[in-house]
Amino acid sequence: MTLTDVARRAGVSVATASKALNARDEVAPATRRRVLEAAEELAFHPNALAKGLISGRTRTIGLLTDELGERFAFPVLLGIENALGNEQMCVLLCDARGDVIRRRHYIRTLLARQVDGFIILGDSNDIRPSLTRDIPVPVVYVYGESDDPADLSVLADDTGGARLAVEHLVSLGRRRIGHITGPETYRAARDRVTGLHSVLTEAGLPLAGGDPLYGEWSQRWGRHAGRMLLTADPEIDAVFCGNDQIATGVAETLLDLGRRIPDDVAIVGYDNWEVFAADCRPPLTTVDLNLQQLGATAVKQLFAALDGERTSGVIRQPCRLVVRESTGPVASLGGGRTGPALTRAERD
Repeated sequence: MTLTDVARRAGVSVATASKALNARDEVAPATRRRVLEAAEELAFHPNALAKGLISGRTRTIGLLTDELGERFAFPVLLGIENALGNEQMCVLLCDARGDVIRRRHYIRTLLARQVDGFIILGDSNDIRPSLTRDIPVPVVYVYGESDDPADLSVLADDTGGARLAVEHLVSLGRRRIGHITGPETYRAARDRVTGLHSVLTEAGLPLAGGDPLYGEWSQRWGRHAGRMLLTADPEIDAVFCGNDQIATGVAETLLDLGRRIPDDVAIVGYDNWEVFAADCRPPLTTVDLNLQQLGATAVKQLFAALDGERTSGVIRQPCRLVVRESTGPVASLGGGRTGPALTRAERD
């Protein structure tokens, strides 16, 4: 079926049928209804390629990542796909796997397919080389900051997320708070330490154990570092951990040493990785990066750029605190729920 068939069935011109199907204002409501009914009766579907040639848009976005297997990539991808699907747009996904030649090939391939714009997905919340000079359409970077300040990057706010975690512990009366995290080479680890120090300074509290314990993003490191921290400061009453794996390891060590969680020592993790956070003994209070929302925000910014509203710089997406039993009874802390709770805005 063609547009001509729809116009004939509705008793209007082809031009009027086109305007009605494209929701143009100059068509009377009754006429629009008649055209839409005719299109439905004939099972008519507009030719996307033809519409693209007319509008100059293909309604297709190129999504380029360097590490599709990275755990954090999938929630961001889901947020991107949902946001694009809501706008009836398609996404072409390419995984360069960290290879420069493969990345250049995919950029050329996506441009040959006439994508309207690009989303570049990072494999960490860190700085990455800009690719914009090779791409003549709008580009947004997500979960990875372009090193070109003229680009637009959407990141998780790790400093703010750490503030949520430590403010929560301070609000519970914890005064000997230690910190165990991943490699110092990770920007996320450093940013979380920045947020930690800012809250402790405001509260007039020292960092228990003297310094952050940098190591691996693993349970094994959490178990080992937990013993180190308790040896350095036996009076510790809370541990803020750089991720949920570390927090789970710390919890294991505390229980092995006869410390009660959260009565003796409260624990807060990071990432809200369900396989660790929900299954930990006890379940972990943790910081959720809102990764799906991060992807949706990247799409929103790309749409704005496609409409001519290009911006630059960095957008830091707020995190949220998910309260579970590792910091106290959920009923008294979070209203009996394990969803978003006690954000800074809510407390203020």
